[in-house]
Amino acid sequence: MDGTGTVERVETVVVGGGQAGLSVGYHLARRGVPFVILDAHERIGDSWRCRWDSLHLFTPARYDSLTGLAFPAPAHSFPSKDEMGDYLEAYAKRFALPVRTGVTVDSVARSPHGGFVVSAGASGFEAENVVIAMGTHQRPRFPQFAGELAPDIVQLHAGAYRGPAQLRDGAVLVVGAGNSGAEIALDVAASHRTWLAGRDTGHVPFRIDAAAARVLLPIVLRLVFHRLLTVDTPLGRRVRPGLLAHGHSLVRVKPRDLTAAGIERVPRVVGTRNGRPELADGRVLDVANVIWCTGFAPDFTWIKLPVFDEKEPVTRRGVVVNEPGLYFVGQLFLYAASSAMIHGVGRDAEHVVDVIAARRRSRRP
Repeated sequence: MDGTGTVERVETVVVGGGQAGLSVGYHLARRGVPFVILDAHERIGDSWRCRWDSLHLFTPARYDSLTGLAFPAPAHSFPSKDEMGDYLEAYAKRFALPVRTGVTVDSVARSPHGGFVVSAGASGFEAENVVIAMGTHQRPRFPQFAGELAPDIVQLHAGAYRGPAQLRDGAVLVVGAGNSGAEIALDVAASHRTWLAGRDTGHVPFRIDAAAARVLLPIVLRLVFHRLLTVDTPLGRRVRPGLLAHGHSLVRVKPRDLTAAGIERVPRVVGTRNGRPELADGRVLDVANVIWCTGFAPDFTWIKLPVFDEKEPVTRRGVVVNEPGLYFVGQLFLYAASSAMIHGVGRDAEHVVDVIAARRRSRRP
């Protein structure tokens, strides 16, 4: 409810104003479907701006555009996280998308009148359709033994890391050897002795440079990630569980980059001994800082509907079958390996909006 105790009625509510939510908004606007986008951040694009200072996208600008607006940078350059945030803000302005910032959704539930009730603090909405356009990066994941580390060790999750200035003097252990862990390890290695712990995730076997952008990236991004690896292909169904569990292989950072920076690769962290991190090989590292690049856990407890299995929403290409009118966009491998990527989210958004538009037509007298 709003401050007057009334509920606002909107045909479609989109929860999340990042690239997924804006993509949904673009297609809803083209179809003439009334909607509003609710985003918890104070400014459009802040989901990118609040990440670590040195972050750049690992895909060139040529592949970083949403439908309808090219990314305003040289095609083979790698945009910074702030440039990506500014692009999303410009995208919303260019297409006059109705984004309400600073609005945190508390719950989504069925309305006794049909449709859904979306509660957001003092605001309330009734909607025929709700699109959950949020990724799973919602609740930082820490191992249970993190609390057993000595209190003099600075602990940061990747989601809270901004730069080396947050760290104490002394050695750094980065836990989690995926893309975030590798890039953060490189960021701190210039000023701190650095260990990188975790399983080998593999790596893309070529440099993401201008030549690769012209020849190899179209194959990887558009053919493999977008076409071959989907829930409709045997290969995609075989690859999907591993991708959901471990994320993508290293893309921009290569193992030799870590070696050149003086970063020592070590086995996974299994616990603590005397307040210090203990590795699977029995070693104990005397570190002053630990950065947990251990991912995020989805937190959809605010969706008061039976639409989840143990790990994820149960959908058919983002359409929740047992709750008509509820949709998801922007989830990792929702339909394809590209579903959570900027170049791939638009296809999922368009599909969901096609279903919304068809449902709308069927309800007309």
